[in-house]
Amino acid sequence: MIERTIEKDVVQAIRKGKVVLIYGARRVGKTILQQIIAEKYAGRVTTLNGESDYTKQLFALRTESNYKQILADTELLIIDEAQAVPEIGLVLKFIVDNVPGVAVLATGSSSFELQSQVGEPLVGRSTAFHLYPMSFGELASAEGRIPLMMRKEEHLIYGNYPELLHLNSFAEKERYLTDLSSAYLMKDILSIDGIKNSGKMMSLLKLVALQMGSEVSYDELGRQLGLSRNTVEKYLDLLTKTFVLYRLPAYSRNARNEVSKAGKWYFCDNGIRNAIIGDFRPIGVRNDVGALWEAYLIGERIKRNENSNKKINYYFWRTYANAEIDLIEEHQGTLKAFEFKWGTKKPSVPSAFASAYPDAEYRVINQDNYLEFVLE
Repeated sequence: MIERTIEKDVVQAIRKGKVVLIYGARRVGKTILQQIIAEKYAGRVTTLNGESDYTKQLFALRTESNYKQILADTELLIIDEAQAVPEIGLVLKFIVDNVPGVAVLATGSSSFELQSQVGEPLVGRSTAFHLYPMSFGELASAEGRIPLMMRKEEHLIYGNYPELLHLNSFAEKERYLTDLSSAYLMKDILSIDGIKNSGKMMSLLKLVALQMGSEVSYDELGRQLGLSRNTVEKYLDLLTKTFVLYRLPAYSRNARNEVSKAGKWYFCDNGIRNAIIGDFRPIGVRNDVGALWEAYLIGERIKRNENSNKKINYYFWRTYANAEIDLIEEHQGTLKAFEFKWGTKKPSVPSAFASAYPDAEYRVINQDNYLEFVLE
């Protein structure tokens, strides 16, 4: 069993009268993590599945006497997939306000549904964590760095979902990721906000996958899909809130020279991206290795920072003259700029960037030094 980095922080945050929330896509390990926490917890634990009718019926009668009866012998209440419980925010607020001595741990695979319901009711009463697919750091702690580096190309193709670790053949990994992308992830997406057109959503995902790491035009996507710009934006927003995609906005302090309104889209996991386009070919015969390497490194950097409780803003940078930097990190008034190269090229910092941001750190990240970038 590989220890998840956030486990200790989650355990420390569990307090009576408080709610701990763990967000993350389906199958990233939320259920296993809460099971481990339950096994180690010193008090009495009650675990419920928010998607079961039984759980929904338990909490339907929102009275103090009902909830005290339900939780009479409970010190830690765990609700898996809590977003499925109607009015879960009010339910959790009622528990912490009216049932003394109970701590709550709730997990959810849709931040849109869970956050929107718990946001206002649980102000000052909750702490939230994000669980990602396995990070390089988590895997390295269990397997060692060298074995992991030897499988670098495999991770670029198949990603880091935990259950892949137990699958021995590439064919099994491909089937798993294909099923995951078409079933579990789409289940969450299509259950939100009354979306019924799975065909359009999958077509949008394929277009974004093929443009991963490039600036995406909402208008162009709309024209190709026969959707309005507003609908495209809505779908992309939902894909973000169900942890399929994330967006890098453009960084700019000089609107005349620098692109300021564009955005680049990346998949939260390379394996899901490759499943969407049905391409699991090895690195040596692909023409998108640069995009895969870039997405892998940015994703690992985000995991590393989030797991270390570092709140950093992420951007890309480009001028209208097409000078570009892959990743900008902004943290407490400082800038770090990173350019990613699969090969051995080490381009110098663009002169326009160096002139505009002379105090920024600039580094080229390639196969020789990427360990420092994902672990430092």
